Amino acid sequence: MNLDFLSSSDTICALSTPAGHGAIAIVRLSGSEAVSLLTQVFRQKGRKTNPEDLISHKAVFGTIETNGEILDEVLATVFKGPHSYTGEDVVEISCHGSVYIQQKLLELILSLGARLAEPGEFTLRAFMNGKFDLSQAEAVADLIASNSEASHKLAMKQMRGGFSLKIGELRARLVDFASLIELELDFSEEDVEFADRTELFQLLEKIKSEIGNLKSSFTLGNVMKHGIPVAIAGKPNVGKSTLLNALLNEERALVSEIPGTTRDAIEDTINISGVTFRFIDTAGLRHTEDVVENMGIERTFEKMNQASVVLYVFDITSTSETEIDEAIADIRVQLEDSSKAIIPVANKTDMLTEAPHSFKKLVELETLFVSAKRNENINLIVERLLQAAHPGDTGDQTIVYNLRHFEALSRAAQSIESIEKGFAEGVPSDLVAIDIRQALHHLGSITGEVTTDELLGNIFGKFCIGK
Repeated sequence: MNLDFLSSSDTICALSTPAGHGAIAIVRLSGSEAVSLLTQVFRQKGRKTNPEDLISHKAVFGTIETNGEILDEVLATVFKGPHSYTGEDVVEISCHGSVYIQQKLLELILSLGARLAEPGEFTLRAFMNGKFDLSQAEAVADLIASNSEASHKLAMKQMRGGFSLKIGELRARLVDFASLIELELDFSEEDVEFADRTELFQLLEKIKSEIGNLKSSFTLGNVMKHGIPVAIAGKPNVGKSTLLNALLNEERALVSEIPGTTRDAIEDTINISGVTFRFIDTAGLRHTEDVVENMGIERTFEKMNQASVVLYVFDITSTSETEIDEAIADIRVQLEDSSKAIIPVANKTDMLTEAPHSFKKLVELETLFVSAKRNENINLIVERLLQAAHPGDTGDQTIVYNLRHFEALSRAAQSIESIEKGFAEGVPSDLVAIDIRQALHHLGSITGEVTTDELLGNIFGKFCIGK
């Protein structure tokens, strides 16, 4: 994303609602000429509108006119800077959702001297004008993209500054630490230590611990944002695809009695009680000479490692207790995280004529007994998944869910470890100060106190135009 426009004082405009037909559409302007451009095309009761007639934060009914003809009846709202989203004068025109009207209105405003906004430029201007910091700006995009209660809450909390406050506290402590070290450097020839080394170590340990807690929350945050990946695994023809269809309430996967029908992973998502689950139907686990099927089985193990939960599905009518134990053990061997939840699912209960001999063992394994074909007891799987995935009340806990933030925290933690190592090995204070500045740099990059055009381009280039 080219950011050469950052230094410009252009007035920008864009469609802020999704493209296409709808009940209404909103065209947004921002810049010093936004109100002036509006008054050139906006009429109230057939008369010209003066800028002073438009009160900030008040919607006004009127018409958009060009060449003496009415294009549409609209509501125009002015937000005068700095009390606006971008910190500049902002105008929002709510028109009817005709694609023709939207296009003509944009063309009219552009012809008067406005420029079409770049992706995310409204929010970028808000950041540049100090309306919020970089992590809050990123949360705006996350809020727009949120598709579950959990992801919505994460984005809303970050947008309101919860994460920024925590990073600010860490930086403040580190700045206090740095000031003592820098003071020593000013008197380096006198070999004076202004900072008590024991207190410094304690402060570093506390900072490192808090950064560690933030990093540890990333696993939970990532799951809350993107949804819980659930792999459905088992031998061929045990009903994995039927189970996927039952969970999704639609015919998403091809069902066949021929073993090995599913040769690649099939994924789909569903929102249950505010939590997004991403179900992955995998190729059946068995020994085969089929090259393509073997590739699918390899991918199955990859998907299981990516998943948070594995549903091990087996045919209750034909699977022995030994086979179940061996299958779960084989899955555990393939998992990089041996503590990952594996939920046994005994399928095809509708075909049982008597209780299975291994019933006691299955109960000990907390097996779920279902009939995917008849859609029986599927709710038990849903309940178990919600228990396994729901984080509960996180209260005031700060949750990290952005990969860029996690990486910045990781680099800051490495710098803190270098500082501790430097003190332990008697490294001169001027060299230790370099690591302190690095830690401050990494923490500052999260909130935007340290930025580059490349960083801003990567972040705001992913926004939609109009936001």
